Amino acid sequence: MEKYKQFLITGKVEGYSYLVLLLIAMPLKRLFGLPEAVTIVGLIHGVLFIAFMWQILKLLLSKDFTFKQAVLAFVLSLIPFGTFYLKRIL
Repeated sequence: MEKYKQFLITGKVEGYSYLVLLLIAMPLKRLFGLPEAVTIVGLIHGVLFIAFMWQILKLLLSKDFTFKQAVLAFVLSLIPFGTFYLKRIL
């Protein structure tokens, strides 16, 4: 269960970073000419996204996830608010 808890926390944090990127950093860049917002938040989100993908790979290789669950988790990470539904695929 510890693996799933870590996975869910990573997914939730990654989901929040995605929302901050889309709803705060991008408007700051486009409306106020602050590209630094996207640079900083984008870097943070990128690191969190890689960590999330690593968690999916670990669960898949340890056979705690099926291929279908891994693909679904990946797809949910691409959709805003998607990672907040990860618990349903476990």
